Amino acid sequence: MASPSSPPSPLTSALRRLGEVPLWVMLSLVLNGLLFLTVLVLLRQVNRPPNAGLSAANAFAAEGQSAPVAPPTLGDRRTLDYQQWVALLEAEANAAALADLPRQTVLLGDSISLWFPPALLPGRRTWLNQAISGENSSGLLHRLSLIDPNPVESAFIMIGINDLIWGGDEATLVNNLRAIVNHLHTQHPQARIVVQSILPHGGPAATWEGRERLLALPPERIVAVNAQLKQVAAESGVEYLDLYPLFVNGEGYLRPDLTTDGLHLNANGYLVWRSALALYNETDYRP
Repeated sequence: MASPSSPPSPLTSALRRLGEVPLWVMLSLVLNGLLFLTVLVLLRQVNRPPNAGLSAANAFAAEGQSAPVAPPTLGDRRTLDYQQWVALLEAEANAAALADLPRQTVLLGDSISLWFPPALLPGRRTWLNQAISGENSSGLLHRLSLIDPNPVESAFIMIGINDLIWGGDEATLVNNLRAIVNHLHTQHPQARIVVQSILPHGGPAATWEGRERLLALPPERIVAVNAQLKQVAAESGVEYLDLYPLFVNGEGYLRPDLTTDGLHLNANGYLVWRSALALYNETDYRP
């Protein structure tokens, strides 16, 4: 037995430090573990033959009885189609809902939201990234029910650039956004709903593979669409976060220091967005 003057053991010190961790942090770590298992289940199910005959949960349990499978090596990537991505997001939302994690805050959008580095998202929240690469307003509207069971505190929406790039009309985009906001209002009446502006693109300096489509989308059209999105937010009684001025240069294009290819953001771009979110989260809100 250690004497009263003996220093605490490493295990005792670790347990003490663990007891000082805020509850919301512990819950978030639990969710991360759940989501990691969910991703493994879905990715392994994706690679099964179509008639494997086991649900994802049963397949995971059955395989757990066999020899452990080595984790994928760095660079081992699997491509998910749209429906597989939707299934993955549904599993993540369900895990968060079952755990009843605090201050659930949702990112809704396309690849620009999807690649938001988790480490840069403002703290003291449980962030659910429900974005899909290439998403348009119609796709987002049709899958909103995935988060119906969740106790959503806040939802940040950025959608529309893919509608414009791929020839969608402005009226459909605006109507879809209105329907998205209405759905969130109905399912989460106490949630803070924030419509975010569409960001500019890089124009002639862009290197994105769809550069010609960007060149066919004049900056003035994005400005005009953003004005309509702002109006929808006002008419629907939700908030509007205008990020556009933070990202645009003097010629009306996306600042080259904030982008990787003239469409997607680099680390500096996400730092700018992160700062805007952090400041916005500090403002008062009354539903």
